[in-house]
Amino acid sequence: MRGRLIIVAADRAAQSAGIFPGQPLADARALEPALRALDADLGADRQALEHLAEWCTRYTPWTAPEELEPGGAGGVFLDVSGCAHLFGGEAALLADIATRLERNGVSARAAIADTAGAAWAVARFASSNLIGDLVVPPGGQCGALAALPVAALRLSPETTAGLERLGLRRIDALYPLPRAPLARRFGMHLCRRLDQALGRLDEPISPHLPHEPWRLQLAFAEPIGRREDVAAGLERLLAALCHRLAEEMQGARRLAFTLYRTDGTTQRAEIGTSLPMREGRHLSRLFAEKLDRLDYDFSFGLGVDLMVLTAPVVEPLEAAQASLVAVANDDAPEALGALVDRLANRLGPPAICRLIPVESHLPERAQRAAPPLDSAREALAAWRQTRPRPVRLFAQPQPVDAIAPVPDDPPLLFRWRAKLHRVRLSDGPERIAGEWWRAGAPAGAEIRDYYRVEDEDGRRFWLYREGLYHPAKTPRWFLHGLFG
Repeated sequence: MRGRLIIVAADRAAQSAGIFPGQPLADARALEPALRALDADLGADRQALEHLAEWCTRYTPWTAPEELEPGGAGGVFLDVSGCAHLFGGEAALLADIATRLERNGVSARAAIADTAGAAWAVARFASSNLIGDLVVPPGGQCGALAALPVAALRLSPETTAGLERLGLRRIDALYPLPRAPLARRFGMHLCRRLDQALGRLDEPISPHLPHEPWRLQLAFAEPIGRREDVAAGLERLLAALCHRLAEEMQGARRLAFTLYRTDGTTQRAEIGTSLPMREGRHLSRLFAEKLDRLDYDFSFGLGVDLMVLTAPVVEPLEAAQASLVAVANDDAPEALGALVDRLANRLGPPAICRLIPVESHLPERAQRAAPPLDSAREALAAWRQTRPRPVRLFAQPQPVDAIAPVPDDPPLLFRWRAKLHRVRLSDGPERIAGEWWRAGAPAGAEIRDYYRVEDEDGRRFWLYREGLYHPAKTPRWFLHGLFG
């Protein structure tokens, strides 16, 4: 703002130190030198409000995220008409919202009133935190808003400043004033916001529309109880789901199959795919092992009267021309994906991955695990490490005792796991410094000098010396990896 960095939001720790929204960052750092400031991300804030509005559908199906302005606090409107009694009343509903949000690390204030404008004003500007004071009684918005500042009417900063210059600092100061002079000086927006907050003018709110879930169900007139019948029902649901996915040019990445028993219990089986998939035969094979683990002991006439198939995660999957050579050799991407899916569903998704390079010279940061067939990460493969690296890299470097001339010579011998290794050949050093420019990097990271050495038995190791030689400090040696 005008060349200055401004605080747009502050957590409770910052507020306790005297830091508040609208304050210049330089002034905030003067109050608290250890202040950690992050760049505001309006897009991420909007997405977070969307997720919060979706979460709030547990209280009412009519939720709407507030239009977020740069530098403003965001909120969610809930129309709880006819829903409050399900939670024990309006006060109990408000307490439940506050408790659940606090439990999930979300700082929030909530209020209930007849109008959205009154609830917005009380939630943000009421001085009391008591639940009873945050629930405005029916028809009581005029009294609840009286002592609040005019900024509680959701006005622009310019309009708020203009009203305060005239001495109109509280909302009740606007009640007796004629509307025509106010409209001429400040525009109709002021009059409209006041009427909306007092309930004299309707304020339509567009509800947050949840995404239509990929969900199919199959009900039975009589309960079924055999594994073969469950598998047959699943085949029908998979066929219908794959047909819908094909029409929408989508493919499933995760599917869940739920059996509802007549005794009120449920059983659930889930599968995942490495690539978007809508081939019913392959999905059926993935479910086969899961179905074998379900309990089919339906005693006393109990059984399954409803089965539901859902696809929580879907991705675009357009039709593609397959290569005749690939199909003939059975090495098409779909064939590899089928193999990966079967292994991942049997061993667990974390057990199947591939290592992709990362742009870092530090060995422990030079690669990371990624989904085995995730083509979106192929761009990172452009980074190539020019120096040789060991086949096996230890998760944590292992300390060794080494004897080496100074200052930069390789070790002559070292002891690892109680065994002495005499060095016959060596190469190095390769000096690697810590990534001091990264956030969270340890302060004063030691320089490492790496050596490739071969002992008298022909085994090759990757050793490094941490730190430089100094009369008052002896550097330490570590074994970081083994060459093949």
